[in-house]
Amino acid sequence: MSDIDSDKWLEAMKSEMDSMGSNQVWTLVDPPKGVMPVGCKWVYKCKLEADGEVTAFKARLMAKGYTQRPRVDFEETYSPVAMAKSIRILLAIATWYNYEIWQMDVKTAFLNTLHFTWVDAIFECSLQYEKSVST
Repeated sequence: MSDIDSDKWLEAMKSEMDSMGSNQVWTLVDPPKGVMPVGCKWVYKCKLEADGEVTAFKARLMAKGYTQRPRVDFEETYSPVAMAKSIRILLAIATWYNYEIWQMDVKTAFLNTLHFTWVDAIFECSLQYEKSVST
């Protein structure tokens, strides 16, 4: 990286890898013969204040899921989300009982999902990242 803020981007990447490591996101294995690993890429974002000042550098390691083929690489997809009606009901109940409502953000929410037993494994290509950042 030749960016002026490269040290901050590398720290953001290290933070992401540390989160994935502490959440045991993957296990290194050799893919079976004939299985093409899913690629991955880094996505970067600056968090800005209202005046445009950069307050945080964020890096996320993403699997290139869009390269997977239906009925070849996967059978079905599922993303648990709350229905708007359910949220409105919870807010109405909280209002009725005069409950205090809090909001929070979990930095690694996706990494903290329930662990399922998968019929098919997703094999992702390895990166040279660990060698460059951990040394």
